[in-house]
Amino acid sequence: MIAPDDYLRSDGLALGARVARRESTALDLLEAALALAARLNPSINALDTIAADRARERARRLDAELDDMPDDDARVELLRSRPFLGVPLPLKDLATACVDLPSSMGSAFFRFVEWDHDAVLVERYRDAGFVPFARSTSPELGVNPSTEASVYGGPTRNPWHLGHSARGSGGGAGGAVAAGIVPIGHASDGLGSIRIPASCCGLVGLKPTRGLMPAGPFAGEAWGGMATEHVVSRSVRDSAAALDASAGTDAGAPYAAPAWRTGDARRAIDAALGGDAPRLRVALLDATFEGDAVHPEVADAVRRVARALERLGHRVEAASPEVETIVLLRPALEIVACGTAMSVEARARAIGRAPREDELSPTIRGALEVARGVSGARYLQQLGVLHRISRHVAPFWDRFDVLLTPVLAEPPAVLGRFAMQDPDFLRYRTGPEGTGRYSPFTPLANVTGQPAMSVPAGRSSGGLPIGAQLVGRFGADATLLGLAAELEADAPWDTGRPTLP
Repeated sequence: MIAPDDYLRSDGLALGARVARRESTALDLLEAALALAARLNPSINALDTIAADRARERARRLDAELDDMPDDDARVELLRSRPFLGVPLPLKDLATACVDLPSSMGSAFFRFVEWDHDAVLVERYRDAGFVPFARSTSPELGVNPSTEASVYGGPTRNPWHLGHSARGSGGGAGGAVAAGIVPIGHASDGLGSIRIPASCCGLVGLKPTRGLMPAGPFAGEAWGGMATEHVVSRSVRDSAAALDASAGTDAGAPYAAPAWRTGDARRAIDAALGGDAPRLRVALLDATFEGDAVHPEVADAVRRVARALERLGHRVEAASPEVETIVLLRPALEIVACGTAMSVEARARAIGRAPREDELSPTIRGALEVARGVSGARYLQQLGVLHRISRHVAPFWDRFDVLLTPVLAEPPAVLGRFAMQDPDFLRYRTGPEGTGRYSPFTPLANVTGQPAMSVPAGRSSGGLPIGAQLVGRFGADATLLGLAAELEADAPWDTGRPTLP
């Protein structure tokens, strides 16, 4: 068995290496995750479906494969292709297909959707050595940046303060990783859903470039190309290795990011840490795009990151793309509403009935009402608006390599503040008390398709994590990972664990 302290202080790559060296087994790691889930999940409510028996079968097969290896050299060679050998992985409770793990999509109306084969991304995760074992909680249909879906019996709580949200829509992944149940968790990002929980839980969260991650075989794109998938993790190197293991378009993809070679992320980190990476031009934005002030503790945290980048030799100056959050959000939200309606209608056809009143939240019903008013022509018109925004801000990247902003305008919100009870979907997201004012920075990269990531930037006076966002040029995912690795090495982030009951 692996000692609890060894498990908790190791990232995914370290755990995979232990298994390859036979210091632990894949089954050891899974049992450690299951034991921690049994102890900690009742407090944070970050995991839903747990397929322990199927995961044990997968872990035993990996262990048997290692036992059959002729020597340690062969096991080390296997680790090259399976860097996360035996590492337990929760999959976000949305539409990422996994034969072992049905999904409720965070909704009573969808409980449970099952698949007869895996998504390409899940196949790649298995090939990398991961052991999918659970679903991590998500807000209903992924449309809320706070994970408070009633289908799970209560909200997902931030491990650093149980009265606050782990945010969303990858709140379950963020909570499970921050609590120490797993070192890395699958997530997805449509308007910030990887970066927001990473920020709130003190983790690393990269949203890859549009088209870099496989979406097949069940879909070509999500939300007009705004959504993609990756992970939240405790270390930059885990995020990089997971990207190297899973990136690359799949057959029939509607579009592709710039070509990705396996190892690009690792090479970028090695170059950055070895002093061989070029110094970058960084634009600092410590207010909203409109110039409104953010919470002073958030602004101070982002400025500290800016000073660290200057100390590392990068050139930092105050600058911002010319864009307004509301101008981004209105067309984006109509597209999200249409995607939500498509999912609900497909589910209704599959089970032969419409949702009952208690099976969808008021906000989801509001999204369906918005979608009813969006014609095919209107949908394409709004998609065109987003494309024009992308072209409008493109010249900014002739002057800068990276944009540094907050992830959120405030520290993590208290639970209940963004519960999905408002029947007016657009007001819920863009109104005076809406989520858009709380998270104005993340949607831009979804609209433009650029890579963006959250890195730990400090703590609030209440001890809650605060993240900083790095946005890069289209296709420059490896550059962001290298820059994050520099920050991580320059002033190692607080890797302590929250105290949970």
